[in-house]
Amino acid sequence: MEENKEQDSGEMAFESRLPLQELRKAVTAIKAEIRKVIIGQDELVDLLLVGMLAKGHVLIEGVPGIAKTITSKLFAKSLEVGFGRIQFTPDLMPSDVLGTSILNMQKGSFEFKKGPIFSNLILIDEINRAPAKTQSALFEVMEERQVTMDGIRYTMEAPFMVLATQNPIEQEGTYNLPEAQLDRFLFKITLDYPDLDQEFEILKSHHARKSADALGQIQSVLKPEALIVYQELTAEVSVEEKILRYISEIVVRTRNHPSLYLGGSPRASLAIMNASKAMAAIDGRDFVIPEDIKKVVTPVLRHRILLSPEREMEGLSTDTVIEGIVQSVEIPR
Repeated sequence: MEENKEQDSGEMAFESRLPLQELRKAVTAIKAEIRKVIIGQDELVDLLLVGMLAKGHVLIEGVPGIAKTITSKLFAKSLEVGFGRIQFTPDLMPSDVLGTSILNMQKGSFEFKKGPIFSNLILIDEINRAPAKTQSALFEVMEERQVTMDGIRYTMEAPFMVLATQNPIEQEGTYNLPEAQLDRFLFKITLDYPDLDQEFEILKSHHARKSADALGQIQSVLKPEALIVYQELTAEVSVEEKILRYISEIVVRTRNHPSLYLGGSPRASLAIMNASKAMAAIDGRDFVIPEDIKKVVTPVLRHRILLSPEREMEGLSTDTVIEGIVQSVEIPR
């Protein structure tokens, strides 16, 4: 009877082969810190944690004023890692991001001065306001975690993660990101306005806090050394062949779907697998289940597929197509 009660409450009734207890405690502590300030963005925080454990980058889209930037800053503050912020503007140059070589008058030689991208967690605010030339500067550093300048390779210090915010494309002064760059983001998270109750709680929280600094409310609860260990543990989460086939079938169906002009690449399949591993680890499991796939498949695929012009004109959304594809694939037992 007690065992059934434990299973009904959602607790694990199995022995994990991986030591995930400390990882789960750290995740809980980070969520608790962020909730001191942020109200109603639970899915965003969950996916940020998954992205962090999966060593992925995250793109957050939403209208101005719904806490995209502050949530990213609070998330960074909860981690005891180096933090850098870059505000993207139409006149931003690649050297403003990566760095540049300057002449050392004393030595008579050029020295590379590192740009703001050289940190552990980088917040790129309004990423779609910079032109394509500056966007292309991020390709190498996001995929290979290195910067090549004047023939010399500079490796990024682990852990390394890019959090980028963007306004919807319909807003003035924004550019579409290149497909190759979008593909380097593990997730694209879309945010909407809070509902009435959440709006009320936001007002209450700000009124109670008065002039207190939001960042000052957050304590750092995870050191970089521990984070790297947790990332390595996440990579050890097992995935059965039937789960791998389930992922493969979902992605392959995006490539021949009548409503899609462009489907997901093998990088999308890898992203789903890695994200589902992190989702399982957060839940305290050392193995992936189909529910993990369902939780991550939409934010992984929504920026990697393109609707056909006809379907786009009809107002169909990529999320709707993904949901239909997932429902059409048989769940492995």
